Amino acid sequence: MVAPTRLLRASWSSTLRLPKSSFPARPSPAANAEYLRRCTDELYTWQQSSRSTPDADGQLPEAFTLHDGPPYANGPLHIGHALNKITKDIICRFQVGQGKKVSYIPGWDCHGLPIEIKALQAQKKDANTDPVSVREAARELATKTVEEQKKGFKEWAVMGDWDNAYKTMQPAFEIRQLDVFKRMFEKGLIYRQFKPVYWSPSSRTALAEAELEYDENHRSLAAFVRFPVELSELLKKDTLSGLQGPLNIAIWTTTPWTLPANKAIAVHRDMQYSVVQDAEKGNELTLVASSRVAYYQDVLGRDLKEVLASVAGSDLAGNLTYENPFQRANGRQTVIHADFVSDASGTGLVHMAPGHGMDDYHVCSALDIQAFAPIDDAGAFTKEAFPEQPEVLEGMLVGNKGEKSATKAVTNYLEIQDLLRATQTYRHKYPIDWRTKQPVVVRATEQWFAGVDKIKDHAMEAMESVEFIPEAGRARLESFIQGRSQWCISRQRAWGVPIPALYRVDEGRYEATMDSKVIQNAIEVIKEHGTDAWWTDAPDDAKWVPKHLSGSYVRGRDTMDVWFDSGTSWTLLPSKRDQPVADVYLEGTDQHRGWFQSSLLTHVAAQSIEALGAKAPYKTLVTHGFTLDSDGRKMSKSLGNVISPSQITSGELLPPLKRKKQKGAKKEQGKDITPAYDAMGSDALRLWVASSDYTKDVTIGQPVLQAVNQALHKYRVTLKWLLGIFSLPSTQPAFTSFDKLRITYPMDPAHSALYTDKLALHRLSQVSKEVHEYYAKYEFYKGVNAINKFINLDLSAFYFETLKDRIYTGTEADCQHLQNILGVIFYELLQMLSPISPLLVEEAWDHVPQQLRESSVHPARAHWLPLQFKAHESPMLLDKYVLYVDRLGSAIKTAQERLRTEKKLGSGLECDVVLGIPEDSMGSAFATEFLNPVYGNEGQELSSLFVVSGFEISIVSDVEKKIEALAMEKDAWWAEERLSIIGNEFRVLVHRPTNHKCPRCWRFVATYEGDLCTRCHDVVQVAEGSESATAVSST
Repeated sequence: MVAPTRLLRASWSSTLRLPKSSFPARPSPAANAEYLRRCTDELYTWQQSSRSTPDADGQLPEAFTLHDGPPYANGPLHIGHALNKITKDIICRFQVGQGKKVSYIPGWDCHGLPIEIKALQAQKKDANTDPVSVREAARELATKTVEEQKKGFKEWAVMGDWDNAYKTMQPAFEIRQLDVFKRMFEKGLIYRQFKPVYWSPSSRTALAEAELEYDENHRSLAAFVRFPVELSELLKKDTLSGLQGPLNIAIWTTTPWTLPANKAIAVHRDMQYSVVQDAEKGNELTLVASSRVAYYQDVLGRDLKEVLASVAGSDLAGNLTYENPFQRANGRQTVIHADFVSDASGTGLVHMAPGHGMDDYHVCSALDIQAFAPIDDAGAFTKEAFPEQPEVLEGMLVGNKGEKSATKAVTNYLEIQDLLRATQTYRHKYPIDWRTKQPVVVRATEQWFAGVDKIKDHAMEAMESVEFIPEAGRARLESFIQGRSQWCISRQRAWGVPIPALYRVDEGRYEATMDSKVIQNAIEVIKEHGTDAWWTDAPDDAKWVPKHLSGSYVRGRDTMDVWFDSGTSWTLLPSKRDQPVADVYLEGTDQHRGWFQSSLLTHVAAQSIEALGAKAPYKTLVTHGFTLDSDGRKMSKSLGNVISPSQITSGELLPPLKRKKQKGAKKEQGKDITPAYDAMGSDALRLWVASSDYTKDVTIGQPVLQAVNQALHKYRVTLKWLLGIFSLPSTQPAFTSFDKLRITYPMDPAHSALYTDKLALHRLSQVSKEVHEYYAKYEFYKGVNAINKFINLDLSAFYFETLKDRIYTGTEADCQHLQNILGVIFYELLQMLSPISPLLVEEAWDHVPQQLRESSVHPARAHWLPLQFKAHESPMLLDKYVLYVDRLGSAIKTAQERLRTEKKLGSGLECDVVLGIPEDSMGSAFATEFLNPVYGNEGQELSSLFVVSGFEISIVSDVEKKIEALAMEKDAWWAEERLSIIGNEFRVLVHRPTNHKCPRCWRFVATYEGDLCTRCHDVVQVAEGSESATAVSST
């Protein structure tokens, strides 16, 4: 009955169900804008709107807030921006998938020196430009940059409330910032003080510790300088009574330029000192620490004679005086004690300049020794540096190593005066301005400070309830808080929020005045006239002076530290009585000293701690590393290794695509052909971010990007094939909704009777749970790895191979059953990929058959929980099945590969398999759990599972007989493989098929050559009968 069918059909391809889809191999630029709109603005608006109404129980959906740390609005986007913004977006998208109402308001830090400098450079103006012009130029640059950066962020599919993005230069933001300042002032946390601060001559402003970096290999010219001293009567009569001739003390300093500001020399009371004699200097007597005599001799390059040993530092402190050669008019100065003096370096005597050193300042202040710093804003000596001979030092620059070097000017003068004993180049760690990368100095000036000491304990308490990712971030932030006593918040720049201080200028004084009424009055005036009025109004404009003040006043010109600006951005968020205002803060690791710290300090300072306790503004603090090239180097223009995000989206960092040769096309000589690249769009950039362990420094280069593009192509190929399955003309899916199918179908054990389906759904549920857990812990790279392995190993290499025959050539019922299972897989893949590759998901969803798409919930909008799957077997037993299939499949493939090498075998369907079981292993777990349920039907189920034409289970002795029989056949071939499963040995025999090849399904299961197999015959007959019935009814 079957044989005649062969005569009626030359090809069976028309009877096959071959999937086709219009889903393209690469993203379509023409459709990108629409997909982008749907998965960003439309999705964000939808979830904000739909999740603002109570449910049937009157409960509002849970809210989730990720507070954006504002990037500087001073330049084009770089790869670090991508790592930051896309990681934030992945978090927000995952939370949308958890049914939460997500709030993400992007922001920009618009004030500060980087913007001011760049704006002045663009307009070819210098730092002396009037403040109004500076502010106009800076505002124009910041406004333009914000729009440019916003456009780039949106192209990366970063969703958020872009229409209400905050900018620190907005009037409302500045008012809230000033209100926080007022609250801190009223708590006694804001004050003005003349004391040393870090000062950047290159930026001409004070800096806070958070604005410093360190040059580990800075070189300084260190100097050994002698000071002639006079002894007190007590020393002359007692400890140093035996000395013959005048005495000197020798100091060592790495900053000789600070010597004009010298106010004291310190010893340590518990150290021992010696008097040494220098024959080459006329038997000069010099006092140094006893333990440093040998070192001092090495420096001088000659031997010294020790004439007096073991003089206690306690005898010297307060009993020696000397003159500062640059400040003789100030009279004699005293040798004092300081706890920090040691004999670890130098001479054991320390030059003290309280105007240029924090430790010096604290010691001298306790002794009522005033700080003195005779340098100007540019780091140049003023005439006060050497009043007697101002021409020697005035104008010399402290950071200069050329002709105008302050250090050289000082040491040259000391050498002329025979006070310089030696110099040396000294390599050490030195602070630099993190913006200009130029050295900073310590300089005593009057500045405004926030007293961190008073809130430090509360800040530490607030951190206890914060989750840190990674946990190491906790110790890092704690160390910055603990190491800080005060925060210099004033900056000598025009582009920023003014510190609302008035200065009294009558009666010949310039005195700072600040109280709550002054601050509140400034706030009210700024509300009405704007911040610019602080600079544009006349200096003595009366509206800025509250009525309770008498006298003449002018407004100050200091602005607030930009970290105070961005640190108060939490005021944008609605307050929560018992919870932090934000669920997540996420920034780079450098923000432990910056935004993380300033946000914590301002939030704690502004709280009513007595009533509510100390709380941080964030529940979770996530830190990411820096971006490096593939060699682990920081990116810089000088190295030529800077990578732009657009280079990733365009694919131009990868080798050009090979062009397909056109038939009959002649090769054009000498014509430049523009190379085409594998452009995978923003999803390539996003997948690189998601694939990276952001808690460490992240590398990027061609090898990494090639892996990313390969993964994206695998996603697209997988989705394209699945979309084709749902669009089969001859077999429409039986289900009507993906989301309903996902909930119900995997929970009925009857739907997964076959091993292939059972294992596919089991592994899908496992991966779904893994990925969900990883996303919830913000370990996105682990989630992506799990997805990639699942697609490559479980789907492409296993499940899809096992079911292609059933879909293409099997019964309609079996095909629809598989469409159900594949529908669950497809929808789950889209839900897992939605946070990572939203454009890909949107594009794939757009290619779902319209009716099915319209009756299903969009995967990015559905509530995603780990997939639930129920089978007759326990999850533990299913895990064993996975192991059994892997071991047995590996043995079969090994034998097949050996036969392919011998040119015996092509496709896996060109063989039969016999599994030999030793009689003593018939009761093994593998046999009883895996083989017994299909015994007698293994030819159908296991042959399909391992994609072979036949499968037989037999005892080993029968396998041996089979091999003997094959050996007797003329054209027989076979390969044998042994395998061990849980301690039991088995044998696999792969041999030439027993039956003939079916011309329709290509399995070797037909009884006669050229005939259809029984299944194909039945399927074709049913299909042709259906076609005939349709034709009759249509007539």
